[in-house]
Amino acid sequence: MQTYRLGNTGPEVSVLGLGCMGMSGMYGPADRAESIATIHAALDAGINLLDTGDFYGMGHNEMLIGEALKGRSRDKVVLSVKFGALRDPAGGWNGYDSRPAAIKNFLAYTLKRLDVDYIDIYRPARLDPAVPIEETVGTIGDLIKAGYIRHIGLSEVGAETIRRAAAVHPICDLQIEYSLISRGIEGNILPACRALGIAVTAYGVLSRGLISGHWQKGQGSSAGDFRGMSPRFLDGNIDQNLALVEELRKIAEAKRVSVAQIAIAWVAAQGHDIVPLIGARRRDRLTEALGSRAVTLTASDMAAIENAVPKDAAAGSRYPTAMLKHMDSER
Repeated sequence: MQTYRLGNTGPEVSVLGLGCMGMSGMYGPADRAESIATIHAALDAGINLLDTGDFYGMGHNEMLIGEALKGRSRDKVVLSVKFGALRDPAGGWNGYDSRPAAIKNFLAYTLKRLDVDYIDIYRPARLDPAVPIEETVGTIGDLIKAGYIRHIGLSEVGAETIRRAAAVHPICDLQIEYSLISRGIEGNILPACRALGIAVTAYGVLSRGLISGHWQKGQGSSAGDFRGMSPRFLDGNIDQNLALVEELRKIAEAKRVSVAQIAIAWVAAQGHDIVPLIGARRRDRLTEALGSRAVTLTASDMAAIENAVPKDAAAGSRYPTAMLKHMDSER
């Protein structure tokens, strides 16, 4: 598989990454054996970038990946880990902690759960309003000097925070939601990244399945499924959003590819500095996503897609209001 350097200073990564969050309950129950088989299939297909968070399943996701990597060559895998989100025993969310002592504590547990000696890319999951980004980045920089981390990434922060962080230490990438129906980064955030030589690892390229072409109204009601409270999946919004998918389906069928492949290919076509993270948790979905690499979008295709799914056409915000107000990228 083709690879890109992640930003000016980052590692070489495959042009698609595998986002592993869905394997640990965020979208309802997942099958452990199938999850591990999917990770293996991704690695065998040439995907080397695996994305996780220490709070996914309260450590479950890291342990799952650690198990999947047994017997695999460590230096052929790029592990991207988010830290800082606080959970309670019931699975609730309790804010973020990016104090230096907390970062070192989070990292110690991550290394143990993944059973590795270092993390390739370490990033705060969100901006901690109580800790200056300079302090957070400086602490991670010290951990790079100590050999525990290779590169620093950011997640869901705005242009000013990106610039402040990059002034302290080179940043290889910003992880942020980007899809046909989530294009907020195009205003200020993406230009700031490009000016600083920072890549984008784009999650939510299928909007949590909404624009995959497989989603049907009424799904996502399993306990713990984030989509059960996501505005775009709720009554009042879902019909309008699925209507956009049907317009996209017409373009996909004309090219004899799937809706998901068109949606992934659109994100990939935005530039070599953007790496889509595929949230597949089954091998069949992974195979479909890999097929997006064979999709070539012409100027005519791009215009048709823009007409079918105009910017800001989606109904509902990408997160509930209570979560958005704490996101630096939304300010």
